[in-house]
Amino acid sequence: MSWNQFNSKRIYIIPDFKEAGYKMNSNQAANSLYDQIYKENLFLKNVVIYHQANRYPDFAKKMIANRLGERTGAAGEEVGRRKVALITGITGQDGSYLTEFLLQKGYEVHGLIRRSSNFNTQRINHIYIDPHNAHKARMKLHYADLTDASSLRRWLDTILPDEVYNLAAQSHVAVSFEIPDYTADVVATGALRLLEAVRSHAAATSSSPSRRHIRYYQAGSSEMFGSTPPPQSESSPFHPRSPYAAAKCAAHWYTVNYREAYGLFACNGILFNHESPRRGENFVTRKITRAVGRIKIGLQSKLFMGNLGARRDWGFAGDYVEAMWLMLQQERPDDYVVATEEAHTVEEFLEVAFGYVGLEWRDHVVIDKRYFRPAEVDELQGDSSKARRVLGWKPRVGFQELVRMMVDEDVELAKREKVLVDAGYMDAQQQP
Repeated sequence: MSWNQFNSKRIYIIPDFKEAGYKMNSNQAANSLYDQIYKENLFLKNVVIYHQANRYPDFAKKMIANRLGERTGAAGEEVGRRKVALITGITGQDGSYLTEFLLQKGYEVHGLIRRSSNFNTQRINHIYIDPHNAHKARMKLHYADLTDASSLRRWLDTILPDEVYNLAAQSHVAVSFEIPDYTADVVATGALRLLEAVRSHAAATSSSPSRRHIRYYQAGSSEMFGSTPPPQSESSPFHPRSPYAAAKCAAHWYTVNYREAYGLFACNGILFNHESPRRGENFVTRKITRAVGRIKIGLQSKLFMGNLGARRDWGFAGDYVEAMWLMLQQERPDDYVVATEEAHTVEEFLEVAFGYVGLEWRDHVVIDKRYFRPAEVDELQGDSSKARRVLGWKPRVGFQELVRMMVDEDVELAKREKVLVDAGYMDAQQQP
């Protein structure tokens, strides 16, 4: 079996195995060709197949398409393919839930990850399949960075996604005050780089109808509203109170601009706080539930906190990724607020989390001024009526259930941690 490259098309030639004296029949030949195409990460639209004996010239392509789980048309029609999604920030909380969701929908998912000396793929390890297992691996990871425009365009040209989800960011509000330049470069300019890569890729491949309809999702944040009084909706003015929030505002307006200037199908999802057991441990909700687990098991005694009066609209991240997908399934691109429409204080979160395991939070929480922001955001509560009306979306997990879900996971994590402490592999005194 051989291939040649011509005009960006891969040309595969299936020899007449019977005439050549091979013991491989045409079905086996097509299966072998399928393996080669899949391992080389190619797509059927870039493949031209000829049969050396000119017998059923489209049969092999149809067989390969069927094995890829793709629809096939009559002879001479273009063979369709599985929907392909590209996700930046795939190793984060939202990226992992979105990947699970899209895989269940039958997508092929590609994620862009930054190079690191340590693997940071723990949130997606349970769904990762080695790409050498070509028949099962529908999620693939590639090295790229929002600070490197060339890598973004290169992977767009290679992967040919139908949908692009930009979830990557330096997303910690407090940290953005410490590294404002980097935050702006990744969150704001990074989104611009990706939008421009999508635009130029679509323009360069506009001869293909599917490339003209590539769809883009930009992850916004309720932090953009800042000091704007609640409830906040799509028509509420932005008043950012941190470098992170200001950078997200820029990314939002870049997305609107590319939609209006170039006709790009680009949506902004303004998601209010969404949590889960996969939330980073330096975010306040996970910081609380992680401490609850360790205190309950006896590995920690104190939890240092900042502003307990801040009110937030907390939902479950697994619910919110469905809204991201729904935005890209509409006939027209638009912007949507996604929220539970309920606000709770940090103190309420403490009460539910500690109370769930029979503890009194006041016995363990110490206020530390270092955790107060230079500019506080007092209350964020979303009005998601547009998303509920247009998208048909609504949250499934309530506040109490969310907190208990997170505590349950972190109690189990603390139990495993205690095994290591008791065996002498960890120092329990690392935390006060």
